[in-house]
Amino acid sequence: MQNIDPKYESLFTPWKIGNVEIKNRIVLCPMGGTSLFGWFELTGCHFDKEAAKFFLERAKNNVGLIIPGIAPLRDTFWGKWLWQNPKMFEDLKEFMDEIHKTGAKLFVQLTAGMGRSWAITDLIAPLHKNKFTRAILKPVLDTNHELASPSPLPNRWDPEIITPEMTREQIHEIIEAFAKTAKLCKDAGVDGVEVHAVHEGYLLDQFTMELTNHRTDEYGGNFENRYRFPVEVVQAIKAACGDDFPVSVRYSVQSKVKEFCYGALPGEEFEEKGRGMAESERAARYLQEAGYDMLNADNGTYDSWYWAHPPLYMPQNCNLEDVAHIKQFVDIPVVCAGRMDPEVGAAAVAEGRIDGVGIARQFLADPAWITKLIEDRLEDIRPCICCHAGCFNFSSAKGHANSQDLSDTMGLARCAINPETMQSKKYHIDPAKKAKKVAVIGGGIGGMETALVAAKRGHSVTLYEKSGEMGGVFIAAAAPDFKEKDKELIAWYRREMTKYPIEVKLNTPVTDLSSIEADEIVVATGATARRIPVAGADTAVEAIDYLLGNKTVGDTVVVVGGGLTGCEIAYDLYRKGKTPVLVEMQDDLMHGSGVPLPNTSYLRDFFKTNKVAVHLETKLNAITAGGVTVTHADGTTEDVAADSVILSVGYTPAPIAKKKAHVHIVGDASKVGNLRTVIWQAWDVAMKL
Repeated sequence: MQNIDPKYESLFTPWKIGNVEIKNRIVLCPMGGTSLFGWFELTGCHFDKEAAKFFLERAKNNVGLIIPGIAPLRDTFWGKWLWQNPKMFEDLKEFMDEIHKTGAKLFVQLTAGMGRSWAITDLIAPLHKNKFTRAILKPVLDTNHELASPSPLPNRWDPEIITPEMTREQIHEIIEAFAKTAKLCKDAGVDGVEVHAVHEGYLLDQFTMELTNHRTDEYGGNFENRYRFPVEVVQAIKAACGDDFPVSVRYSVQSKVKEFCYGALPGEEFEEKGRGMAESERAARYLQEAGYDMLNADNGTYDSWYWAHPPLYMPQNCNLEDVAHIKQFVDIPVVCAGRMDPEVGAAAVAEGRIDGVGIARQFLADPAWITKLIEDRLEDIRPCICCHAGCFNFSSAKGHANSQDLSDTMGLARCAINPETMQSKKYHIDPAKKAKKVAVIGGGIGGMETALVAAKRGHSVTLYEKSGEMGGVFIAAAAPDFKEKDKELIAWYRREMTKYPIEVKLNTPVTDLSSIEADEIVVATGATARRIPVAGADTAVEAIDYLLGNKTVGDTVVVVGGGLTGCEIAYDLYRKGKTPVLVEMQDDLMHGSGVPLPNTSYLRDFFKTNKVAVHLETKLNAITAGGVTVTHADGTTEDVAADSVILSVGYTPAPIAKKKAHVHIVGDASKVGNLRTVIWQAWDVAMKL
């Protein structure tokens, strides 16, 4: 390996998990949807060739240890156990031979289940609540099995659903399945397994916590009983596979839970209702003594989801201090995950504070990021922006369980900014049958993505941008100080545009397509801010003007519109020492699909904890010199005092032409969406040019 920047050298030193040597300290951590045995698919368990392709590409790009996403021991659909499918493990053996040629190692992550955290959808929830439809559904999808928990508990996604208590027989059946499946993995050449999970509020974690375990048998009550289930799992695996077969455990150091569906924020003083540090110090050692060979660690549960799946609002390396602390109490290797910065992670490894650096979603955004780091091409790494819009798009709001479309929920581990990830059959670069002259009108993200894909396919591309810089409305979206990764993404796009034969014409507005000489024209002119017909609206500050710093605001600011942009503006205002007040017509903030729960739950918890005023089911009547006049759901009218008012009430597509032969519309100019919809649609169009 070539000379590496000294600050990263410790990442590329070998280490051992049990007797298995790993070539470097970078661990590709598990992500839902990347299971080698399929994920939430009607076809049932099978060897997933798309996931295999995903991991092999990363293995060829210098990752040390790969841990695919959870493999449910029992199929979600049809109820077949993994160990009952020998063909799948034959395919796995062939795949492991290819992985080992790269020098990487791979552990298969096996899950006991999700219990109260099972992400029941709006479609499935009413079917489960009705005894008759639940019985009809059972042969295909046994919701009682999926929801089975240590004790009757409110489901994380729909608190009206009370989970059934898991029987002792079910527990023993799961333990047996762990052992049988792990043995098949070992025989297939897998380097180890990871038990999922005393972590994130999944089933085994629910057994360990007094908050969720109210049992009176040998699997509930005192410390030893609550941890009995994960202990018996590792003992069964070791009995079946031998003591020299490594077994990792996915582990949450602290739960960070104040109550069901309400987490603790970074730096907050609170009463821990889950696993606190004192118990964790004991539990980590206890799990080591039981036979576990590694702790793959972070923090949080589904009730504080932003610790295990940190959005951009969470600080980088948010779990490092807690994980480094717990390492002092064990002798086995400890991996830390959670927005880990490679430089900070390398320093922690060099100091002996952790043994491995766990990184997940950056591998979705850029499969070759380690190779680029080694080659000192950091600016070429496409950054993960922690949006979760492609990889973990579970959306939830008041009155909804998982409001995301079921077909979308079933397709996890995709990437908003890299459509090829886990979708290689749908999105791929093929040379154009005929090279054409392509004009792209608009230099926002949609326009740049279209230009890049078209150029990679061999077309001659000219991009026209009316302003003096590329980035479009995303420049405003990336303006707050917590959007550092968004800013990096804009810089990445601008740099990529210089690598291909794309002519960029800045300060060149286009209003008449007849002036453009091109075989194909792509309109990517974005959207305009929606105006609302209320008195005083012309005195308000538009969201974009606030974000770009074009207009200043006072100390108390009413933000009209509780969608993602409005909530991020309120968050930004609070961080700047101002007093935001949110006004939203719907019954919850960030209502509807498309904004994942790790992100929305952080903002909702932040506003709740910091007592930010939120007026739901509230209509704006007028904007006045002293604030706003609103009407609440009960019909009462209120004057809300404010120094300034910011409007964040959505956008309207603003294409400069209609779609027709050789004229294509992409991004917000077609339909207002998010970064994922913009980028994926750019590919949909550019692949067909």
